[in-house]
Amino acid sequence: MHQNVVVLDNGGGLIKAGLGGERDPSAIIPNCVYRPLSSKKWVHPSPTEPMDLTSAAVRRPIDRGYLINPDLQREIWANLFSSLLRVNPAQSSLLLTEPLFTLPSIQRATDELVFEDFNFSSFYVAHSPSLAHLYEASQRTFKAQCSLVVDCGFSFTHAVPVFQNFPINYAAKRIDLGGKALTNYLKELVSYRSVNVMDETFLIDDVKEKLCFVSLDVARDLQIAKKQGNDNAFRCTYVLPDGVTHTKGFVKNPEEAQRYLALGDGDTLEEVQQKMDVDQMEVTNKLEDRKKIDLTKNEFDLTNERFLVPEMIFHPADLGMNQAGLAECIVRAVSSCHPHLQPVLYENIILTGGSTLFPRLSDRLEKELRPLVPDDYQVNITPQQDPILGVWRGGSLLASSPDFEAMRVTKAEYEELGSARCRRRFC
Repeated sequence: MHQNVVVLDNGGGLIKAGLGGERDPSAIIPNCVYRPLSSKKWVHPSPTEPMDLTSAAVRRPIDRGYLINPDLQREIWANLFSSLLRVNPAQSSLLLTEPLFTLPSIQRATDELVFEDFNFSSFYVAHSPSLAHLYEASQRTFKAQCSLVVDCGFSFTHAVPVFQNFPINYAAKRIDLGGKALTNYLKELVSYRSVNVMDETFLIDDVKEKLCFVSLDVARDLQIAKKQGNDNAFRCTYVLPDGVTHTKGFVKNPEEAQRYLALGDGDTLEEVQQKMDVDQMEVTNKLEDRKKIDLTKNEFDLTNERFLVPEMIFHPADLGMNQAGLAECIVRAVSSCHPHLQPVLYENIILTGGSTLFPRLSDRLEKELRPLVPDDYQVNITPQQDPILGVWRGGSLLASSPDFEAMRVTKAEYEELGSARCRRRFC
């Protein structure tokens, strides 16, 4: 009997779930329950129904990448399997992603969830970097045997060398910084300068995704961000929801928000000024309209926050974290590998995870890496086409491969041998 394989990329921010063999997951939902301001009841996020997320309280089963609340995760999965995927776990196999270096106690809790609470017939645990590598290797014209996967997600950032689909654990490096920390930092900046948004996690997530970008020259861009009026290429306005005419926030002038794209890497302040003068003619009318501030709307301006927030990926020390930035983290990961592997890893850097979606991140990373890497090594960075789904698609490929049946652990084996013995198969 051919079984369904449920592929579950269980992230700290989003759950991506669907059936093995398909190109895209059938459900992408936040991995949390939330309680709207107007209610006393905790609600499961739904991909179809509108959600009232203004000032909503949030509970998450995963903290810093690791499962800390299995009971809450059971609730979220139960809703996912019955309402969204409509699968019967007892007649299905599960392929689940898990972060590297998960503690044995958390692994046991996960195994109990899978086999004892949901009664899945068989189970396989995969690591995100392996799946991202597997998917990229299937897409490329040349089959890279190894790559360095940079997974920058919601809870943390990992730089992991992958060799023939196996992560090289001793060389994996981690920065305790992901999308959650960046959103929190943006919340603090906006609350300090404009309007109190400390309770608006989902709203500020939206601001970050729509307006933040990575600067190619921070010192220059800080000078531009100080300018008044039209000369400031970075100023743009975000309108908060009023709960009546619009329940979601939005960017006031999307064209204005894109002006920064005109700035090149080597442009001096004078060249920037000339470019802005050309742009200014097109945007002037809109700016005139903008001066008439609409007092019925609650809105705030962003300037240097737009690039200072993603900047933390490269300089976590600015947030008070005693950790290396992304470029140094990659160099340390590669340097921990055999010298013969090092040039190949630098040539095959894969960016995955939602926090790699900031515009210009790969350009900036290459700029930072180049001085740290030996001159005779090439540096080639491949951002995944869809970094949020890349790991899930790798899982879908693996689940539909002929080798998968032999890799998984069955419920009978789990009951006979226990969690620790079964886990050896996944190493």
